[in-house]
Amino acid sequence: MSRLAFDGVLIVGAGLAGLSAALAAAPRKALVLTGAPLSEGCSSAWAQGGMAAALSEGDTAAQHAEDTIAAGAGLVDPGMARLLTEEGPAAVRALAELGAPFDQTADGAFVQSLEAAHSRARVARVNGDQAGAAIMRAVIAAVLTAPHIEVRSGHHLRGLLQDAGGRVRGVVCEQAGGLIEIAAPVTILATGGIGGLYAVTTTPAGLKGEGLGLAALAGAVIADPEFVQFHPTAIDIDHDPAPLATEALRGEGAVLVNADGTRFMAAYHRDAELAPRDVVARAIHAEREAGRGAFLDAREAVGPNFPGEFPAVFAACMAAGVDPRIQPIPVAPASHYHMGGIATDADGATSLPGLYAAGECASTGVHGANRLASNSLLEAAVFGARAGRAAAAVSDPAPARSVRLVSPTLPHEAVQRLRRAMSRDAGVVRSADGLLCLLDEIEALEREHGRTAELAAARLVAASALARAESRGGHFRADALPTYAEPRRTFVCLRDLLPAAWKHAAE
Repeated sequence: MSRLAFDGVLIVGAGLAGLSAALAAAPRKALVLTGAPLSEGCSSAWAQGGMAAALSEGDTAAQHAEDTIAAGAGLVDPGMARLLTEEGPAAVRALAELGAPFDQTADGAFVQSLEAAHSRARVARVNGDQAGAAIMRAVIAAVLTAPHIEVRSGHHLRGLLQDAGGRVRGVVCEQAGGLIEIAAPVTILATGGIGGLYAVTTTPAGLKGEGLGLAALAGAVIADPEFVQFHPTAIDIDHDPAPLATEALRGEGAVLVNADGTRFMAAYHRDAELAPRDVVARAIHAEREAGRGAFLDAREAVGPNFPGEFPAVFAACMAAGVDPRIQPIPVAPASHYHMGGIATDADGATSLPGLYAAGECASTGVHGANRLASNSLLEAAVFGARAGRAAAAVSDPAPARSVRLVSPTLPHEAVQRLRRAMSRDAGVVRSADGLLCLLDEIEALEREHGRTAELAAARLVAASALARAESRGGHFRADALPTYAEPRRTFVCLRDLLPAAWKHAAE
């Protein structure tokens, strides 16, 4: 095994959170490790809706925070929500200054769109559904010209380095078929979410929660892992991952209909198509389970303007033989975003010294039980930068001998088996019986292949979902007890989720 010592901020992951951290670490050196080439393999580049922020006259950070808290079903940390929404406008403007081409009016103001559960239009977009890709192009250009940043692609995270006191001292990566130890005084995990643990996902299938799982295996506190957001309108054309029909379409007036053309959302929620995402996802799930099907009809709302206004959605539909200008789009819920993650403070610090986290693999408490639409890119930019600045200020204690914590490899067929089980039992609708079956499946896979990072992440979701015997936000239990009088977040360590613990939770 080769070894490298890096005297700076080590960042694993090159989505918006990781690259924002790298830029903010200046003037301290930053080394960014990524498995895929820049702009590939990260959810940030796939985001369609845009960035929510109080950028227009009459809107305020306080109003944005109120909407964020309301969407989070009682579990949002109010202080974190205020921090996000107060720093959000400056983060969007900073990205615009880097070259992100947000849609603007003739007088230079940001064009803002309405999305579900927002009390007003506040989502800054790029050419309809191109926000993520355009923002990432601008950020990558800045990173590639920053003298303090080095980027190394083809480095796949396999483990952490940890000393006898529990301090994280760097990472172990697989590169060109071999393992390499990279020691550093401080490490930031920005490894994305867990969408690839599900059979139907809108995120890159390679994002299987490895950063979350490795941090948990190292002893980190994990927050709210049971809360997974399922996007209501993945385009149902049997692709892996599933293309996304952005929520902005419903903001523009597209409606949800079943196979006979009947609108159905009003029967589920007073806000119909603009209800919170978890409500819309369950409604679509119910219609499909009842055999009525679900389709997004944008023929009147967008119609002939589709190619120019929503080019990504239009291209995905046309490639599958669906012309959204004249046909309703078949849709289904898909794993889209993980509200839970490695518990952090406002500066990205985890419970393990030497380890920071940012972006979807982290849990700041800002999303609660149900993320507000288009808050994810905003969180990545705001908290990624905060983590970068804080990590840059960390001084390295005296060198210590480190132990390698390397995850076994989960073979492809085992991954597919896990994905099917996760979608079946920890999906849009859950029950104790299903979750117990899922945990038994995870146990069987661990006996066959060892305790891999992916299986650790899956166990965190399943066991915490079993322990939460209520329905709240993105977590819906078909066998739910009444909602707790006092909302409570989950804070857990992996060692607390051994088989005896989760079997006891089911009693």
